[in-house]
Amino acid sequence: MSESPQPTATRRGPTVVALAAALVGTALFVALAAWLVPWDPVPGGVPEPADPSTILTPTEIARGDAYGVYGRALSWTSLAVSVLVALWLGLGRSGAALVRRLPGPWWVQAVLGVLAVTVIGRLFTLPFSYLLWRRRVTEGLSTQDTGAWFSDLWLNVLVSAVTVSLAVLVAVGCARRWRRWWPAIAGGIAAGLVVLGSFVYPLLVEPLFNDFEPLADGELRTAVLALGEEEGVGVDEVLVADASRRTTALNAYVSGFGSTHRVVLYDTAVAGLPQDELLSIVAHELGHAKNHDVLVGTGLGAAGAVAGVGLLGLLVGTPLLRRRSGATGMADPAAVPLVLALVAVGTFLVAPVQNGISRQIERRADVVALETTEDPDAFVLMQRELAVRSVSDPTPSAWGQFWFGSHPTTMERVALGIRYGAGE
Repeated sequence: MSESPQPTATRRGPTVVALAAALVGTALFVALAAWLVPWDPVPGGVPEPADPSTILTPTEIARGDAYGVYGRALSWTSLAVSVLVALWLGLGRSGAALVRRLPGPWWVQAVLGVLAVTVIGRLFTLPFSYLLWRRRVTEGLSTQDTGAWFSDLWLNVLVSAVTVSLAVLVAVGCARRWRRWWPAIAGGIAAGLVVLGSFVYPLLVEPLFNDFEPLADGELRTAVLALGEEEGVGVDEVLVADASRRTTALNAYVSGFGSTHRVVLYDTAVAGLPQDELLSIVAHELGHAKNHDVLVGTGLGAAGAVAGVGLLGLLVGTPLLRRRSGATGMADPAAVPLVLALVAVGTFLVAPVQNGISRQIERRADVVALETTEDPDAFVLMQRELAVRSVSDPTPSAWGQFWFGSHPTTMERVALGIRYGAGE
């Protein structure tokens, strides 16, 4: 027996609201980006990348090039496979049929559907992840054995499934409760979840992967607190993560905001860098705190969530996708594979915007670090050490950097340090 068509007014209701949500979310995103993103963060403009030979040996350059080519080949192939698998499940009837065979009420089916699609996608891309990890072991970048690596991989799958399930439950639940207004209501809740997630991430997710200890009292901690005071950032404590149980790479980051705000250093960086280079990293991270970059990203993410839910509302209920997916609309938990397929495609398409904004924010933090420490030599040496320890490609693909590069390239950052050192 064929499904009875919905009345025209009923179909148009959520479409109009979804369009409004998409437009409002997009307009808010554009306004926030124009206001908060540092579109001209480097005085005098972004310099041309430095010649890799100015800081790296021919052997280091060749090693970085080889590892970069290998990593890009595996990563981009894995991405293509994951999107194709998502489209296969979402735009064919197999995904909807799988969810309908799952037990329980609609909300259980939705959660199990997210988990099933996530696990299937991970299984298809597992060979690429494994090969990339094995290369990291060969290069001396990974300190994990096979068991620890698999444990981390499936923990990531679980965290991803839980996070996505919350968003899916909001969308499907709102669509079942408010047939017309669900895109606006779900969009608002999704924006709130982005803010909440950013706030609690340091407390709920980071401890799943690392242990943290306060930076020990001593000369380094005193110097870090002095940097915070100079940048006008209140620093109660800086945490050190036990990253060495996974990697030899050097890194640091900031996360959270308000009472959950934290500056985290890898223990590899604390142990492996001279103090002046380590302080350059700390000054960069404090630059993020000074300019409230976590909050900037959270606000942009919240606006993007509203726009994304609006776009989902426009697409999921279209006759073509309903026919191809076998789902009857967002209120049907069988639409989960279709939703995840659309999210996968959308995430890929917006990556240049997201990463382009990230690069500008990172450049501003570099400028803050140089202006605060007034030590461009340490900045350049630190960039060299980061590049060598992470076997980074000194001349990455221009297309790959545009689409996937969340930070300026090493040679761009080196050029910035050289320019500052020359007093320009």
